Amino acid sequence: MEFTRQLLARGNRVFATARDPEEASDLMKLAAEFAGVLAIVKLDVSDPKSIEDSHIEVRRQTDALDILINNAGISPNTPGSGGSEKLSRLGTLDTSALLNILKINSVAPIIIAQRYLDLLRQGKSPKVINITSILGSFTQRTPAHGYGYSTSKAALNMLMRIFASDVLQYGIVSVVVHPGWVRTRIGGQSAPLSPEESIAGMLSVIDNLTKGDAGRFLDWKGETVTW
Repeated sequence: MEFTRQLLARGNRVFATARDPEEASDLMKLAAEFAGVLAIVKLDVSDPKSIEDSHIEVRRQTDALDILINNAGISPNTPGSGGSEKLSRLGTLDTSALLNILKINSVAPIIIAQRYLDLLRQGKSPKVINITSILGSFTQRTPAHGYGYSTSKAALNMLMRIFASDVLQYGIVSVVVHPGWVRTRIGGQSAPLSPEESIAGMLSVIDNLTKGDAGRFLDWKGETVTW
């Protein structure tokens, strides 16, 4: 939501996605305020048909994208994720829960990026931004976090590093970005960073990316995160 708000405030045209647009009240309010500039597109990243349908809808409205932001994700505490015990605690790990978090956090972003490649190739200095986590870093992961979330972000990092190498030939710069510990449903209210600060920082990083940054693991301030 905050990505959408800040991009609109600086004059960008935005395609924002939601699993159920009619229930996304904040987005609907922005769409009314920014009619013709903000389009809300239905997208469930866990559903291949929904990904395909979203591409058809965006393609109907534009022939090029400059930035694709893969921002959707779940944590062990997200409703429907499988629960913290099934994803985090040895002895209770559950196959379905682990596969589900990998499907949404790791596989969906690469499938979406692949599907939207045609529009990105027509963009002006196109970029693919994948929101990851420092918990996906092998060197910085802490024992306090369990199997599911950290593994899903590490897998995302590798998939998108390979992707970055493949698409650089088309002039597309792809990176993974750690947004910081942010006050969100996943980060909790004790997190030190506001969504506004995090997004403003990431947009500054995005604006200044060059081809030399392709495949990097950065944080919201543009600093390198170790793999």
